[in-house]
Amino acid sequence: MRSLVVYYSYSGNTKKVAQVLTELLSQKGSAEELELIALDESKSFLGQCQRAFSHKRAKIAEVNFDLSNYGLICLGTPIWAFGPAPALNTYLDNVLGLLAKNIILFSTYGSGVGRKRCLNYMEKILSAKGASSFRRFSIQQAKVEDQEFVTVEIKKILKNDD
Repeated sequence: MRSLVVYYSYSGNTKKVAQVLTELLSQKGSAEELELIALDESKSFLGQCQRAFSHKRAKIAEVNFDLSNYGLICLGTPIWAFGPAPALNTYLDNVLGLLAKNIILFSTYGSGVGRKRCLNYMEKILSAKGASSFRRFSIQQAKVEDQEFVTVEIKKILKNDD
């Protein structure tokens, strides 16, 4: 199965999780990684959170929005103010080719407040675009450096793919 891991990472935490996920998926077939780059983001974390809270969109570097050639699509974001980062909001708005696709949603977080709300928000948008199957996981930022922990958590989500 051809898989794609799309993510935005401000501090590097979500990127680390995405890399482990991509590595595990590549053991099962073809897996590609796509990091979203925000071109207009604030350098202030609080400024970013304010944009996320308002569900603002970011201007992002040019990427492929047509995912019809992938069987599994994974989307990851840090949780900011109960929601996804603005760069991922932009991607969610523009993504195509999701009819009957399998989706894995993942997030990294500090306190955990808003974790469910963020993933529910993403799932709602993707469901409206025809995605049919969702799995989800979240990794606390304090655990991101523990690659064994991250691997075990991801393998729990992927167990149905064996």
